[in-house]
Amino acid sequence: MCKEVFQMKELVEVIAKALVDNPDEVVVTETVKDKATIIELKVAKSDIGKVIGRQGRIAKSIRSVVKAAATKEDKKVIVDIM
Repeated sequence: MCKEVFQMKELVEVIAKALVDNPDEVVVTETVKDKATIIELKVAKSDIGKVIGRQGRIAKSIRSVVKAAATKEDKKVIVDIM
């Protein structure tokens, strides 16, 4: 179980680091609550717009990719951008 969670966390981290100007400030944490895994993404204040995108399109895309990967593993994963 931990291996799948780590893969989702790693997926979010790789995507976020590719989008931002300060990849060293990307922090991804995961917690498991009930049957869902919550992945929290934190980036520098100057990079928050790049991760969210216009009208939230990039954030929605990140969530869609993670959801697709989680569905393949038969897991429920929630991505929160802090």
